[in-house]
Order: sequence, then C-alpha cells, then structure tokens
Amino acid sequence: ATFWLNATVIIAAYSSTMTLGLSLLGRIALFATALSLTFAYTPPFVPRVGITPKARGVASLIRTNAHSGRKNDIKMMPIGVPKVAYRVPGSSGADWVDIYNRLYRERIIFLGQEIDDELANQIIGVMLYLDSEDTSKPIYLYINCPGGSVISGLAIFDCMNHIQSEVVTINVGLAASMASFILAGGSKGKRLALPSSRIMIHQPAGGAQGQAEDIKVEAAQIMRIRDNLVKMYSMMTGQTTEQITKDLDRDNFMSAQEAMEYGLVDRVLEISRENDTQL
Repeated sequence: ATFWLNATVIIAAYSSTMTLGLSLLGRIALFATALSLTFAYTPPFVPRVGITPKARGVASLIRTNAHSGRKNDIKMMPIGVPKVAYRVPGSSGADWVDIYNRLYRERIIFLGQEIDDELANQIIGVMLYLDSEDTSKPIYLYINCPGGSVISGLAIFDCMNHIQSEVVTINVGLAASMASFILAGGSKGKRLALPSSRIMIHQPAGGAQGQAEDIKVEAAQIMRIRDNLVKMYSMMTGQTTEQITKDLDRDNFMSAQEAMEYGLVDRVLEISRENDTQL
C-alpha cells in the first residue's frame, strides 16, 4: 500500500508541473518538493517514539513469564554500570542491580579508585554491615588502586582490624602507595596477589600552604604519620624499621613475587598450566 501511495503522489506531482505551465527550473523544484514529502512518510513498521524494540531472546522470556502469570519479571538491562539480574529472596520477580552491589551480597568488595573520604566511608559501611550479618565468613577485598589519602586509608585499615570477620586482600593490577598498606593489612596468611600484579611503596607526601608556623606544624604531622607507617609496615612484613625507612624513601615498585619475599603478601596465586585455557 505504501508503494502505490508513493507512486500516485509522484505521478500527480509530475502532471501538475506540466499543466501549470512552469519553466523547467520551476518544474524541477516542484517535483523535488513532492518527492521529499512522499518519502518523508513513515511506514507502519517503524517503532513509535519512546518504544525500544526488544531483543528476540528477551521478548520470548517476557512472553513466557506473561503466560505463567508474572508481570514485569524481566526488564531490559540499563546502559552504564554493568548490571546483572538478581531476585531478592521472597520476591516474585527479578530486577537489575549493578555488578558491585551484587558482589557485596557475596561478601566481595572492590577498591578500584583513588582513596578519599567518601570511598573510605562506603567501604567501611559495607564491611560493618557484612560483619554484622555473619562474623564466621571472610570478606574479600580486591585491590586495584593508585593510592590516595593517608588518613582515609588508615580509616579502612583500622576498620579491617576492628571487625571480627577475616579480611582476605587480593591484589589485582596495581596496589600503590596507601593501597599497598591496605593490602599488607589483610588477615595474616590470607594476603594474596595475582601473578601479573604490582605493588609500590613510598613515603607519604604533603602540600602544606599558609603561614610559616602552620607549615611547620603540618610538616611535623607528616613526619609523625611517616614514623607510624614505618612501624606498621615493619610489623606486617617482618622487615626492620631501618630497612622500611630506606625502601620508602622513593617510589619502590615490586612484582608479586618480590612483594611475597618482602612480606607484603603471603602467597602469589599461580595459574595451573594444566587448567590454563589461554595457551
């Protein structure tokens, strides 16, 4: 029907250009206008505005659930943060939750960005909640972090020691600066690193501004924090305070194996070559 409608309009437009006695340029302009209006027509199979066509597999799931009596059981996954379908216990339908929220329910936490007060408060809140749910199960803290605020990192470290649940720390990617301290602060014997991960340790840095006396006070605080970090690094790794002070003087990068020999981690999770499907 759409084809015959378009053909009829084109013929009518051509006849009008002949009967009106227009010049050649006028006929061409009128004929082009008729063509543009004709093909601007939207055929009936184009979806209406605001309706997104569903994938064939999802559409079949919706039809299946509709026959079973459940409505809105499956929805399209939102764009943005990766999401997975999750059915809350006791609920009749599933909903999309972001992947990190879903992993929290399995006692898995990711430290994957620069450490600041907001991130520290979020991680501390999750650890406190998981510890209140069950103290017999460990909490897994995956670390791929460039470091950040020393005070915020110490807050996470103190909470790890405050809760009764064991905290298993796993280094994936890079654990630098304060992240290396949190990595070493996991439960003894359960500080792990993947083979290609790296660890970097260095002394704390500051950027004091203002009056001379204020800068002097800030510098004294930074030196005090550094001395505390040296003592805690020494307790966690077994190295002497003199060795730690020397190694923290500049950026000190280590491989996973070197970090294990240094005492920052307890074990490197080697991949079994028999089960390695990447070869």
